[in-house]
This record gives sequence, C-alpha cells and structure tokens, in this order.
Amino acid sequence: MPRHQETRVLPYTPEQMFDLVADVASYPRFLPWVTAVRVRSNSETEMVADVIVGFKGLRETFSSRVAKARPGHIHVDYLEGPLKHLQNDWRFRPDGQGGTLIDFTVDFAFKNRVFEMLAGQVFDRAVRKMVGAFETRAKQLYAPGSADPGISSSSAHNAA
Repeated sequence: MPRHQETRVLPYTPEQMFDLVADVASYPRFLPWVTAVRVRSNSETEMVADVIVGFKGLRETFSSRVAKARPGHIHVDYLEGPLKHLQNDWRFRPDGQGGTLIDFTVDFAFKNRVFEMLAGQVFDRAVRKMVGAFETRAKQLYAPGSADPGISSSSAHNAA
C-alpha cells in the first residue's frame, strides 16, 4: 500500500496553512484531479465531505471525515469509496522564524489489486504534484502583493 511522508517549511503562519488545507470546498480550484467536492457537514472541529477525482476518463467519488484541531492539526479518515483505506495527516508548527513547519503523511490502499499496482508506479510523483499545488495556492493567497479574489484567509476559515 502506498505511503508518503514529508516535511516542508513555508513562509506562512500555521493558521494560514491550516485554513488552506481545511478549505476542502476549494480543492477543485487548485488540486490536480479533484473535479468536485460536496461538503455534507462542517463545524469548527469536523467536516464530512465527498470528493470526486478524475483522471483520463476515470472518475471516482470517495467520502472522508476531516478532524480539525486549529491551528496545528488536520487528520483525514476515509469513509467510503473505491479505496480499502485512506489516512491523511497534516501537522502545522511554527518554525521560529514566522513560517510553518508542515509534516504531511498520506497512506492508502485500493480495494482493486490492479489499481493498487498502477497507483504504486505513479504515487510519489502524484503526491508531490498535489503537495506542490498546496504550496502554489499558499503563495497565491498569502504571499505579499498577491491576492486571489476567490478566497481570503477569513473566508477560508469560514469555509473550513
């Protein structure tokens, strides 16, 4: 089963990074392969959402529960869909210089062994592309002089 873990340091606050990751409804705007999201329920501490991913004519929907502990931790547990399991973990800590140390882990397995084998071949590249999309989105939202009219840190907090 594919597993990926990495640490990044970004020049944004833990609160900003938390808001970005917790704003699941905005994922189709910047994450590759995410074509739609339906938020079933949402509170300060928990969200349940359906995510539709598509790639080369394939489309799958999966549902997840997102546990939110502002501003330091987001944990995603898989509820239903084409996977056997999925766990996703984000930890945000101040780096002591005004930025954030981000620890990210994703671990999943497909029900279908053929999909599992195919995913294993491109998994690291796909995860790096998605992590890069979060970095690019953070720069669009939070870098000095940048502004995205579609979202602000306060609307990200409200959407999360």
